Amino acid sequence: MKSIVVFNNKGGVGKTSLLCNIASYLKVKKNKRILVIDADPQCNATTYMFPYSDVEEIYKTENTIYKIIKPLQRGKGYLKSDLPIIKSPNFKVDVIPGDTQLSLAEDFLSKDWLDGKSGDYRGLQTTLLFKDLLEKLKDDYDYVFFDVGPSLGALNRSVLAASDFYIVPMSSDIFSLQALENISKSLIEWKKQLNRGLEEYMVKESEEFKINDSSISWNLQFAGYITQQYTAKTVNEIKRPVNAYEKIIKKIPSAIQKYLVANNSIKLKVIQLGEITNLNSLIPLSQSSSVPIFNLKSEHGVVGAHFNKVKEFDNTLMTITSNLTSNIN
Repeated sequence: MKSIVVFNNKGGVGKTSLLCNIASYLKVKKNKRILVIDADPQCNATTYMFPYSDVEEIYKTENTIYKIIKPLQRGKGYLKSDLPIIKSPNFKVDVIPGDTQLSLAEDFLSKDWLDGKSGDYRGLQTTLLFKDLLEKLKDDYDYVFFDVGPSLGALNRSVLAASDFYIVPMSSDIFSLQALENISKSLIEWKKQLNRGLEEYMVKESEEFKINDSSISWNLQFAGYITQQYTAKTVNEIKRPVNAYEKIIKKIPSAIQKYLVANNSIKLKVIQLGEITNLNSLIPLSQSSSVPIFNLKSEHGVVGAHFNKVKEFDNTLMTITSNLTSNIN
């Protein structure tokens, strides 16, 4: 099983739409066993993949990701009951739904991180709660995707510390470029601090800190980036970004190389996984129907030239998923 975080410190880059469509494509077209974990307090992945009536029922039962955090907050350790997993009717993937209460966990995770990096058992246990979750899931799925918010806070740190890979969606603006340096600095520092905490624990307890008898280390690797949300023009039958976007896009590869690739211990076969042009009204049609973009049909409001856009996006996802699985496998 591989765990993947779709992450960018810059908001509004189309992260959730990208993640949900990649996950669904791998399930529907590649027959992979897929789980999406909505670890974003805004719960965008949950509201995208389920009709509104289903979302209401989910929150009545409290069968959400917060069920996993609550026992730790009460000092009872990791969740021992069944995981809150449900299936998206149209995306076809399993989902651990998000919860707005996640925002309340930031202080708790932040405080225990301070203790964890000093080798404290409770601090490490809290920090590595998603590592425990992934250990519980490792025989059930091929790929687990985390959707997270656009922050460098304690919640995202815990998700990234547990995961195998992260991919970065890049919108074509200067702020996405600036975010790369923030990501790089944070990941380098978090890795040092976690490893220091694990070493301190070894010194104090004369044994490794383990979860389900598995040794723990920071294993996160960069798996590639995707350029999206730009307007294209056709020149000599080749689609190219319009000038305003092209200037920014040309700067992306060197910034990715400098801040993300240079610190990777694995050599990527493909650094840019793919690129997505402006999808116009397909995204709101997909959101209102709770249907992945590549499966949109006339009954969802697709008309005329939009059918070609749907087919084009299907081909784009084929490229992205092929490059992604090649990199991480």
